[in-house]
Formats: sequence, structure tokens, C-alpha cells
Amino acid sequence: MKYRQESYMGASYTSGRIETSGKFSQRYGRFEARIQLPRGQGMWPAFWLLGDDYAQVGWPACGELDIMESRGAAPGTVLGSMHGPGGDSYTQAYTLPAGGSFAAGYHVFALEWAPGEVRWYVDGALYETQSADMLPASASWVFDHPFFVILDLAVGGGFGGPVGGATPLPQSMLVDYVRVYTDAAGRGG
Repeated sequence: MKYRQESYMGASYTSGRIETSGKFSQRYGRFEARIQLPRGQGMWPAFWLLGDDYAQVGWPACGELDIMESRGAAPGTVLGSMHGPGGDSYTQAYTLPAGGSFAAGYHVFALEWAPGEVRWYVDGALYETQSADMLPASASWVFDHPFFVILDLAVGGGFGGPVGGATPLPQSMLVDYVRVYTDAAGRGG
């Protein structure tokens, strides 16, 4: 996935996005992708899931599961998050050891999702688990219906920040594969 520098409606850059909305969605299972991330201030790559009822109920009521998102200015760290109604958001960071960079090679980002529980992995290492019983009583668990898959490379924006002068352009988010499995109990679809 690449973006190119261009002028469009006053913006200096174009972001890229691929999604399966209206084509594929699944409830539960393992979602994984092998990706080499871009680097530099202003790059905002992500691999995430959005509730397939988004058009009917909007965000965040549909639910969002961020399998991986990154700020290009922090090339050794990725975040896994879940977002639900009322602005409830739960995020955990994973940082490569020894100052490593996700831009230096491919890494496997995965999410395992079962009724009432979500687990995040990088290169097979579990780094976060969230479950319905961990949420405060005021929070709603909206993660028990089908979600569709999104891969994107946003340029700039509130999370990625402005593109820095030292950021080499153009940038790419290289995706080797995306795989989706039903869970061990055969749930999915």
C-alpha cells in the first residue's frame, strides 16, 4: 500500500485504505497480517476491525478493534486498542526490544477474539488481553457481532501528527498477507 504526494482540496498528501465492508465480515476467530511498517513523523499505519453495523449505529457504538496502529515517529512501538460506546477506550503498547524498528522488516500482528475476550499478539507474543468482565459496570461490551477488516496508511492527522521534514517520501506499508481463521470452536462467519 503506497500513498503519493499530491495536492487535493488543500491537503498535501493522500492516505490509502483497503477494507472488506460489504464483502467480508466475521465474528470471532484469529485475524493476522504480516506487515512492514513505514517510518517517520506523520505516518499512521493501521490494521483494524470495525463493527459491520457501522452504517446503522455509527462509531463508537459499532465497536472498533485496533489490531495494530503505529505512529511513524515511534518506529519501535505499536498499539492494540478497543473502542466502544461512551468513548470507552482501552489501549496497550508493545515495544520491540533493543531499540528495534517495525520499519526494518516484516512482523506478524494478530488478534484472537472469542466471546467476551480479545487478545493481542506481535510475532506470536501475547501482550494484552481484554475481557467483558474487566470493563467498568458503566461500559458496554459491543464485541459480539461481525466486524469487517481495514488496512490503512493515513498520512498526518491527529494521531499520526504532521509530516516531519525529515520523513523520507514516498512511504509504503508493505503487506505480505492477511489471514482470518475461525476460532478453535469453529466460530466465525
